[in-house]
Amino acid sequence: MNKKKVFNLAKGFRGKAKNCIRIARERVKKALQYSYKDRRNKKRDMRSVWIQRINADTCLHSVNYCNFMHGLMKENIQLNWKVLSELSMHEPLSFKALVDISRNAFLGNKNVVHPPRKVSIPVSV
Repeated sequence: MNKKKVFNLAKGFRGKAKNCIRIARERVKKALQYSYKDRRNKKRDMRSVWIQRINADTCLHSVNYCNFMHGLMKENIQLNWKVLSELSMHEPLSFKALVDISRNAFLGNKNVVHPPRKVSIPVSV
């Protein structure tokens, strides 16, 4: 890279990294490496945020995340994490409908209702 391009990329750096060509070259090279790596990490971070949001909202409807996704897969509903996350935040009724569809598709999602236990009351004589 020529000197002018390095200094243009080094704008905003602190100290000699913005005006000394040798140090600026090193810092610009490292900054470009970080930006390349972090463009990929950003996708990873967003995916985990979407999954956490979906999990939080499925727990409100008493279904865990894995069973919810499995039920959607069985029903052949192909929505990605981003769309499901947006639905859970901005369209709660639509998301509830998806949870109900998922619950009916996969038996692991059914709410198990146990019959009431018999409670014996001691009688004093």
